[in-house]
Amino acid sequence: MKAIILAAGYATRLYPLTENFPKPLLDVGGKPIITWLTEDIQSEVDEIIVVSNHKFADRFNEWAMGNIQRIGKRIQVIDDGTSTNETRLGAVKDIQLAAEMAGASDYLVMAGDNVLDFSLQPFLAFAREKGTSCVMCHEENSLPALQRTAVITVNPNSLITSYEEKPREPKGNLAVPPFYCYTSADIARIPEALGAGCSADAPGSFAAWLSRAVPMHAWRMAGRRWDIGDMASYLAVKSAYRGPEQ
Repeated sequence: MKAIILAAGYATRLYPLTENFPKPLLDVGGKPIITWLTEDIQSEVDEIIVVSNHKFADRFNEWAMGNIQRIGKRIQVIDDGTSTNETRLGAVKDIQLAAEMAGASDYLVMAGDNVLDFSLQPFLAFAREKGTSCVMCHEENSLPALQRTAVITVNPNSLITSYEEKPREPKGNLAVPPFYCYTSADIARIPEALGAGCSADAPGSFAAWLSRAVPMHAWRMAGRRWDIGDMASYLAVKSAYRGPEQ
């Protein structure tokens, strides 16, 4: 398995902090966000691929050079060629670019601006056991929050039975954060999904399309996730986060 970290956004809601510095490299709990993510999965993956925009590719290459020995895996930084928020490819096209350049493999795909207080290793074990593409999920009982995210329903065997992006009237209360395990065969279907009208912007749009084409399962998160979107959320996580619980 290889890991794709989506880090090509421009984090405009965090300006001026991120105007000339990438959000995944911001310090949280004494380390860059991306370092927390890669430390947790280093024993589970063969390679780590960071998808950056052109503006920040050099920053990520500097980080990779300083961390490759510690992680003990190949770290590849892919420049998606964009330089502004207006010209960004979108998360799904960034996933496609990374998978095409890195080659056939199962993939763990995750956003580079989230931190977790639990390990992803049980999620990867769950995906291996099921043998399908999988998502993470957690219970969310706020209607406004559900209307801003992806929402799924599952059967007693954790098989996804419905998947909606930002539904006005959610069918359930299981929200999906941007962490996905894709089989090699499924991730190769991104061009098909885009041709069928799948949105290129949100990473979950491909998972939603795929769930209607093949069986997919959902793993219930073992703890809390922090999504760093604006200055208030960054300051909150910066003061509270201390890493995954051991």
